[in-house]
Amino acid sequence: MTRAFLVVLDSVGCGGAPDAAAFGDEGANTLGHIHRDTGVMLPTLNALGLGAAMAHATGYQTGWDAPTHGGWAVATEVSNGKDTPSGHWELAGVPVPWDWHYFPTQVPAFPAPVMDQLIALTGGSLANCHASGIPVIEDFGAEHLNTGLPICYTSVDSVFQIAAHEKHFGLDRLYQLCRDLCPLLHGMNVGRVIARPFVGEIGAFQRTANRKDFAIAPPAPTLCDWVSDAGRHVQAIGKIGDIFSMQGISDVKKGPDANLMQHLAQAVATAPDGSLTFANFVEFDTLYGHQRDPQGYANHLAWFDHQISQVLTHARSDDLFIFTADHGNDPTWTGTDHTRERVPVLVHGRDLGPLGDIGFVDVAASVADHLGVPQQGKGKSFL
Repeated sequence: MTRAFLVVLDSVGCGGAPDAAAFGDEGANTLGHIHRDTGVMLPTLNALGLGAAMAHATGYQTGWDAPTHGGWAVATEVSNGKDTPSGHWELAGVPVPWDWHYFPTQVPAFPAPVMDQLIALTGGSLANCHASGIPVIEDFGAEHLNTGLPICYTSVDSVFQIAAHEKHFGLDRLYQLCRDLCPLLHGMNVGRVIARPFVGEIGAFQRTANRKDFAIAPPAPTLCDWVSDAGRHVQAIGKIGDIFSMQGISDVKKGPDANLMQHLAQAVATAPDGSLTFANFVEFDTLYGHQRDPQGYANHLAWFDHQISQVLTHARSDDLFIFTADHGNDPTWTGTDHTRERVPVLVHGRDLGPLGDIGFVDVAASVADHLGVPQQGKGKSFL
């Protein structure tokens, strides 16, 4: 029986979204601009058609060799967002049927009901503004240690983020605070409440790998449910368990991307017949996209390309691998947030050649087709 591996390179978009202008992102192109500025080479992904997908999306020419095997496509999202849940849910067959709630850019950013609950739970909070994660810790970390109040901030995404020191505030306490706020915030259609723990002392704070996303549950059964309902095993690697609120998930492996690659390699070695392994590699986004670091992003792409080449040598002949992304995060763009882009879809395990334009939901339909499980969405298999 066949197996499927769906691997999301978080934020690795390829530009060309037809509605990018509506999001202020017309001209954004994560992969194209990184290649333009760094000349990065990605031979493993390009052999599957990455350069061809980039050219199809925007006309950008990398000068790389033509694909040699597998298949490639460019996927367009229909959900009204450029965020992690929207992209992942739609890739898993379920577009978002509502508009997310976004907090205003004013200070304070959060409305009275949210602040009242924070006061009741913790006595108050710090920041209460739009911010990027590392600078906001640097700005409010000392006051956090002195007062014990959590650092609460947001972005242009539909998120409520809480940063707190693992030792002085407590990791379990931070997670519980997020859980306590979820009913109110999810009821407002805020997509995620995110725990952002950090360690260290004043002047040397560092975020840890113990981030946890408390997301709204998907509005309908996703690919994970389709596979698990068929009695199959679904392994989540990275943030997938959080993004899908553990619905349809059998087990989860977490950690920094280097550890996630090891977990993916282990899954290739041991995943049972008929199973789905759904992975998210997030550091492209968190460490390099949001920080507007093209060279760091390029280096991480090159690392992934080399590592995945080793993993694929151990794949079975009937395994299906799909490499894709959930949105863009152009490190050369203005601001620090995600960018509305189309995404590449690269296939290993089937010699399909060029597939052209597809929808995000077609990825889920294709995985379900490969595994022989009924799909409950509206996608069309490209296999």
